[in-house]
Amino acid sequence: MELKLVPIEKPEAVNVILGQAHFIKTVEDLHEAMVNAVPGIKFGLAFCEASQERLVRKSGTDPELVELAVKNALAVGAGHFFIIVLGEGVFPINVLHAVKACPEVVRIFAATANPVQVVVLEAGEQRGVLGVLDGFKPLGVEDEAHVEARKALLRRFGYKL
Repeated sequence: MELKLVPIEKPEAVNVILGQAHFIKTVEDLHEAMVNAVPGIKFGLAFCEASQERLVRKSGTDPELVELAVKNALAVGAGHFFIIVLGEGVFPINVLHAVKACPEVVRIFAATANPVQVVVLEAGEQRGVLGVLDGFKPLGVEDEAHVEARKALLRRFGYKL
């Protein structure tokens, strides 16, 4: 067995959703979930098939984002792993409920714009995701000024009234 850390390559402002699903139909269902959640959405999606042809299946609405999703899926290379790369200005909160509602989705490992690394275990012909490293360690605890800034940010984005 060998443990590996696989960094997800992406532009700094771009969000990704990393997860695990269980069936080739995942690609079509996730694509439909994305376009139904946010009309006009730009995204790329890649899914690592774990049996039969063992291909990386792909879809999306933006060829560059699809290419980036495929590159990262190949790097992780774990069975039934999927990655969705969101276009700029699209946040996971806008699509995550729809993604989790897909019958094939088993789990979500991360939904983030932070630097992220995937912890992969490799044993012979198999690879699996053990977890992810998402962002960085905390530097302290928020004070009242931080609380006010957090609340203002949520209101500026329209998530709170």
